[in-house]
Amino acid sequence: MRRLTKKKALTLVKELDAFPKVPESYVESTASGGTVSLIAFSLMAILAFLEFFVYRDTWMKYEYEVDKDFGSKLRINVDITVAMRCQYIGADVLDLAETMVASDGLKYEPVSNIHIHCSFTLYSSTLLHIIVIAFLTVKSFTSNFRDDSSTSLHACRIHGHLYVNKVAGNFHITVGKSIPHPRGHAHLAALVSHDSYNFSHRIDHLSFGEDLPGIISPLDGTEKVSADSNHIFQYFITIVPTKLNTYRVSAETHQYSVTEQDRAINHAAGSHGVSGIFMKYDINSLMVKVTEQHMPLWQFLVRLCGIIGGIFSTTGMIHGIVGFLVDVICCRLKMGVYRQLKVKLLHHDLITFYCFNFHHCSIFLLFFLGIS
Repeated sequence: MRRLTKKKALTLVKELDAFPKVPESYVESTASGGTVSLIAFSLMAILAFLEFFVYRDTWMKYEYEVDKDFGSKLRINVDITVAMRCQYIGADVLDLAETMVASDGLKYEPVSNIHIHCSFTLYSSTLLHIIVIAFLTVKSFTSNFRDDSSTSLHACRIHGHLYVNKVAGNFHITVGKSIPHPRGHAHLAALVSHDSYNFSHRIDHLSFGEDLPGIISPLDGTEKVSADSNHIFQYFITIVPTKLNTYRVSAETHQYSVTEQDRAINHAAGSHGVSGIFMKYDINSLMVKVTEQHMPLWQFLVRLCGIIGGIFSTTGMIHGIVGFLVDVICCRLKMGVYRQLKVKLLHHDLITFYCFNFHHCSIFLLFFLGIS
């Protein structure tokens, strides 16, 4: 009974075979089939090789959502060199609610010339570009830094970071140290002579949020040279919160776009303002989520099977169609030859028939005339 059951099971399995085997004696190999096979295998290899590179590659997916994190602080990373003495200038932040933010995280470092400060985590091409630009403009830029004493520290590097509320604000560097005030803030600028005003500057780095290596901000490497002592530089910045999730880095940072303008202050001509560097920033309510994605292995295998099966089936169909057309054309040509031969043979038979009948008729007439 068990053997019968096994035989029935094997018979059922054989009947379900979707790949029937053709005996080798029924298979015919042709030169055209071999050529098509070589072309098909070559296409399979090339497309499979290219598909492997697609599988290894990654791409960035961008999504947008409303930023609901209003309670956290925003970090401002600053590294700016100004062509004035450190005791003459002050930097601070005043937000939209007119709340003065403590600038304890900023350091004032006196420097004697242009301060080239580039992060070596930048890409090499960008780093080289920034250094070349810095050295090309160093001569014209340092002339605004120098005073009568060649050994004095006439410039000031302001670097560090600040934590501010996530509302619009104004980070500025102007004349005099800032002092708290009940209605906002003020700067002690009365003790500084107007002749010493010089807000020529270079922004080595300005970013918002977590400082990530390799990310280049729009204002990094910006240089501005002022020909007038009373000059105002304004930067209008729009900050976009960004969540970055890649296979190497997972962090929350902020991107920004910027527009800028500068002008000389001349109260007599109607150009009013305060000399200094003003960076007015606003925070976008939308958050960008950047996710690095990779093709899964199962999808790569499905695409690979599709390439191999599709090319194999398509080339087989094309080969069959071409072969059928060739056979039809050849058969028509052969049929035309056969028809010509058949016409010739029929014509020859008629002539023979006529000749044969004429011969018999002549003999009959001669025989009739002889009797008579």
